[in-house]
Order: sequence, then C-alpha cells, then structure tokens
Amino acid sequence: MPVRVAVLDDWQGLAREAADWAALECRAEVVFFSAPFASEDGADSGEATAELALGLIIAAARSLPAGDAAIRAGGFQAGVPAGFQLAGKTLGIIGLGRLGARLARYAVALDMKILAWSQNLTDEAAAAAGAIRVGKYELLAAADVVSLHLVLSARTRGIIGAAELAAMKPGALLVNTARGPLVDEAALVAALSTGRIRAALDVYDSEPLPQGHPLRACPHVVLSPHLGYGTMETFRAFYRQGIENVLAFLDGVPVRRLDPIA
Repeated sequence: MPVRVAVLDDWQGLAREAADWAALECRAEVVFFSAPFASEDGADSGEATAELALGLIIAAARSLPAGDAAIRAGGFQAGVPAGFQLAGKTLGIIGLGRLGARLARYAVALDMKILAWSQNLTDEAAAAAGAIRVGKYELLAAADVVSLHLVLSARTRGIIGAAELAAMKPGALLVNTARGPLVDEAALVAALSTGRIRAALDVYDSEPLPQGHPLRACPHVVLSPHLGYGTMETFRAFYRQGIENVLAFLDGVPVRRLDPIA
C-alpha cells in the first residue's frame, strides 16, 4: 500500500541526511516538526549539549582520560600529562547561537575571556553573551580553546579545514559538539598526529565512528559517542513532544510545524 503521508519528527536535526528523499517524495507528503528546545519541566537539549562541551573542555584540559587510564592500569600520577587551568584563558566560540551563548555563560563563571565569530554575528549579540566579536582567524590565533556551535549547512561544511587548524595557537584545544562535517576530519587527524593542537570530539563525519578509523588511535584527542543531547531529561522531552506532534497532526491542528525543506 503506498504511503500517503510521512510524518518526521526532526528531533536530532539529522533527518535530511537519514532519509531517502527520492523515495519519500515520490510516495508521500513529507511533514517536519521541530525538536523541543525546552520541555515543561525545564529540560533543554541545548543546555545538555553546552554542558557536555564544558565537560569535554575540562576533561581535555586536565588530562582526565589519561589519569583514569593510569589508575585502571595499576599506576597513579606518573606519566599523566600536566593539564592547564581555564581561569584566565581565552575561549573562542564559533557560532554564538543558543548553544554557544550557553557555553559562554558557563565560561564567564570560570573567569575565561570569550571571543566569538560567525558569519552573521553582530557586536551587540556578542556583547549580550559576554563575548567580543572578532574575525575567524583572529579568534583561531588567540583562543586557547575553540568550541564549535554551528548548524551544518552548505556554507559551514568544512569551515574548519587545514588552514584554520594551522592558524590555531600551538597547544590549543578544538572542541566539536555540533556536527562532524564542520571539520575536515583528515586535516584534523594530521594536525593531532603532530601534537601541535588537541581536540575533544562528540561528533564525527560518519556515525557510529567506523572501526579502524584513524581518530580511534589518534593521540591528543578525547572522544565521546555523540552524547550531547543524551540526558534523561531531554529524552523525556523529545519522546513526549514527538508524540504530541504526531497526535496534533492527526487531529488536523499541527504544532511546531516547520517549513518544507527546499
């Protein structure tokens, strides 16, 4: 029986890549509903992702994975690299939207200086988040930590490539909890292999990260398996509001409906 309507709840923002659009558009009307930013009990997927970004920054800055591994191997402090404190350091946020602004708020509490850049960022919006708007390469050259919070699009894909990685200050940390394809993965692996920069990643070009992928054996990187949204609070909000979206659509009074994808 042909599909008459396909209702897709775009709760991870990944439906454009996950769906077979040629097949769907031939056989169905495609309707999108937005993911919840916040639920009635205060759960916020943006807050969860920003918290994870901060956690990755601290884990990488203080060599927590290496310390954990040393203890589990029967050792202790010996061989664990000395970390660096965040107070007084510069955080560069690329993409000062809802998630980036949340991370900026956390960084202010840690006495970090905050720089920000994105294509459409204004001085006023940056100041409202406690940041200073600068150019992309100025940010990369000055920041001790660079955190990505951009939506993946044609103009942001590969926005951090070999040239941008080379522009980062030696020893700087690149954090990506947004989308893997924002970064040229091959260029990142090459940069990490030299030890010039470090990274902390929650997202990848291909997920799950393939067995044998060079990042799995790469030094100077903290890896997590796309946990940005993965809290009990946000899952409860996603599932509840996903059901609400479908039921409202079936009742003829859709809520949270998005514009059709071009």
